[in-house]
Amino acid sequence: MKARPVQVLVIDVGGTNVKVLGTGRTEPLKIPSGPTMTANSMVEAVKRAVAGWAYDVVSIGYPGPVWDGHPAAEPNNLGPGWVTCDFQKAFGKPVKVINDAAMQALGSYEGGRMLFLGLGTGLGSALVIDGVLAPMELAHLPYSKGRTYEHYVGLQGLKRCGKKQWRRQVAEMTQALRRALQAEYVVLGGGNAKKLKDLPEGARLGDNGNAFLGGFRLWEDRPHRGSLR
Repeated sequence: MKARPVQVLVIDVGGTNVKVLGTGRTEPLKIPSGPTMTANSMVEAVKRAVAGWAYDVVSIGYPGPVWDGHPAAEPNNLGPGWVTCDFQKAFGKPVKVINDAAMQALGSYEGGRMLFLGLGTGLGSALVIDGVLAPMELAHLPYSKGRTYEHYVGLQGLKRCGKKQWRRQVAEMTQALRRALQAEYVVLGGGNAKKLKDLPEGARLGDNGNAFLGGFRLWEDRPHRGSLR
């Protein structure tokens, strides 16, 4: 008798909304978040929203660094308690926590050596090489004039420089990082990627919905699971 597929609940945590999707469902639920949402209140809100859903395991895309499956620092735009929260105990199910950009990268991957750059409030980044996922923190590397990559291509850079100059900076940064990391192609995701007029050479536009695909893939028995730190 064939075993039933694992039912996955995917949670994409953001500073404005927490988005939730389960196996076999097509439309994610949105739960308002913001600076008062603690880790515990997120868990309780999600559990109320999906009451009646069947799920065996949980994937959480977290907007910050993750180390050994746990948030390594509190998020900038949410309430406290994320670093110390025992998500597995809170949900009563096996849980995997991964950086949100890494989760979207895993869902965007189509083989080879891929660099993912998430253009949002800041800059998310991850590299996938032959199916092995390597979350990265490129945002705070020095770039120019004492400022970091994030200062130039994140929301601050868009507001400070205007759309035309910001697009030029995104193109330059994309090519520089693609060469440095020897990526075959780059996926540009995040909310601001849609503001690009022309895509840099070797780049394609991502889709925020790929975060959910990445959350499902976390539980698949395939090589692309890799080192999910």
